[in-house]
Amino acid sequence: MGIKNKKVNRRSKIKMRIRKTINGTPERPRMTVFRSNKQIYVQLVDDMSGSTLISASSRDKDTDTGKVKKIEQAEKVGNLIAEKAKAAGIENVVFDRNGYLYHGRVKSLAEAARKGGLKF
Repeated sequence: MGIKNKKVNRRSKIKMRIRKTINGTPERPRMTVFRSNKQIYVQLVDDMSGSTLISASSRDKDTDTGKVKKIEQAEKVGNLIAEKAKAAGIENVVFDRNGYLYHGRVKSLAEAARKGGLKF
């Protein structure tokens, strides 16, 4: 087993442990984060119906990320998801860090979403 597989397996175990305890409802959706090497994505998911309510990413035209650091990019995405959620009438969410450590880009996205008005 290579190093990459160990890291992926470790994150998937953490992810399943987190997902056992949290669920998204239409009133309080699950805010899930995915980060790749270059981009960051966030979705508000209703687990009852299995559908995505709102999504935002660093690839959206609204974020306008030219040459910025990844942490700043994550802050912009956090602000964008907060704006979209407010427009849709969503104030409370459950945060799902998706197996990533609450550190760096994940933390900056969450703090920006909190500043934008989301409660979790």
